[in-house]
Amino acid sequence: MAGSGPAVIDPLRALKTWRAAPNPLLMGLDPDLREQEQIADALRRHREPLTSAERRAEAVVSGGFVLAVALLLIAAPLGGVWEPLPAAGCLVALVVALRAEFDMGTGFTVPSELAFVPLLFTMPPPLVPVAVAAALFVAYVPDVVRGELRPVRLLRLLGSAWFSVGPAVALTVSPAATPALAGALVLVAALLAQLVCDFGASAVMERILRGAPLREQLQNAWVYAVDVALAPIGLVVAWDVAARPWAVLALIPVILVLGTFGRERRRRVAGLVELNGAYRGVAMVLGDVVEADDGYTGEHSRGVVELALEVAGRLGLDAEQRRNLEFGALLHDVGKVAIPKEIINKPGPLDAGEWAVVRTHTIEGQRLLDRVGGFMSDVGRIVRSHHERWDGGGYPDGLAGAAIPVEARIIAVCDAWNAMTTTRAYRAALPAAVAAEELRRCTGSQFDPAIVACLLDVADVPDAAAAAQAETPPAIAAAA
Repeated sequence: MAGSGPAVIDPLRALKTWRAAPNPLLMGLDPDLREQEQIADALRRHREPLTSAERRAEAVVSGGFVLAVALLLIAAPLGGVWEPLPAAGCLVALVVALRAEFDMGTGFTVPSELAFVPLLFTMPPPLVPVAVAAALFVAYVPDVVRGELRPVRLLRLLGSAWFSVGPAVALTVSPAATPALAGALVLVAALLAQLVCDFGASAVMERILRGAPLREQLQNAWVYAVDVALAPIGLVVAWDVAARPWAVLALIPVILVLGTFGRERRRRVAGLVELNGAYRGVAMVLGDVVEADDGYTGEHSRGVVELALEVAGRLGLDAEQRRNLEFGALLHDVGKVAIPKEIINKPGPLDAGEWAVVRTHTIEGQRLLDRVGGFMSDVGRIVRSHHERWDGGGYPDGLAGAAIPVEARIIAVCDAWNAMTTTRAYRAALPAAVAAEELRRCTGSQFDPAIVACLLDVADVPDAAAAAQAETPPAIAAAA
């Protein structure tokens, strides 16, 4: 799309796969975690060679572009309007616009529509796609020189120019020297043809790269509002560009301002990604401390992490919830480093006083994570609540039902499952069928029924009838 740059580097994926923001019109400078990860991943791939899937996608999309342009040049005459000076000004503005990148999701958007619309009326329409492809190469060759972009990724620019084919065909079929002569119907047809070509190329690319269904592509078609919004401004300039070739250059300051916002967003994303990496490093260190302090607790925590993330995927938790769940599951027992080892490793049942000490580990865990700060404070609240019960009979706050953070509810179920199905100091691991029956017995009282059902589906355990054949020890799941 003329207003989107994702296609420029990162296979026409632009905003089409970005679904992180609840309102796509709110494109602030603070992207959420999902978008931060997508942007960082897209920028990282700039320095990597094309994957086999990318090569296949480019063969189809870029090859299709070359074929379409060749057919257009063969079938259509090159006569008509030709304004070399205005065309040069439009191309300069287009190159500048292509560098005003605003990162979004797996790609970025650029205000290229501001220069592309006037360009349509300064040269024969069949030459426009060729000019757009040339502008794309000029815009991104400096990245190759600086080592920020692999040379092989310049080949993808041909596929990025697909948006220009539709309008070129529309204006070739109904040639018009100026926007005024083109008429509203032709102008609307050119814009629609642009959107169709851009969406079609993107849909094909996404289908080949990751098997994205058409429905998913259509759900993200809101991004074309960028082109629709900028097209009238470009059209106003097009009306005057022949008489005043410098008119299009008046857009460059506006484009540079938009580019400044884009660069600030990229710097902020880089800072957020670096900060998240630092927090992850702290979490890993704390996890290592837990494991060094008590080998079973560390191994148990890693098992809970793996299972909890699988459950979260089934339940559709968002990126931030999954991140907090991952750290919460890893560190849910971090407070046990403050519990005397003779209690943690006691080979027999604990007495009432010892249980009281053990139960302080949730509060100690939150206290430790609050000292780290940032989103680790959110993780601390999850750690604090992972021994709350669905019926309100848990600790330390007696929360019930949906008042318990969903991440803590997931950890509670996964924690109990892992505890029952692994060997502990005071007993051997239980068969999966027995553990499943115990979870079912505690559903609706200790555990969230929906999460229990999801975990049993993930764990693929035998049904209740098979579990009933085994002896079920009482209240095993309630262990801390």
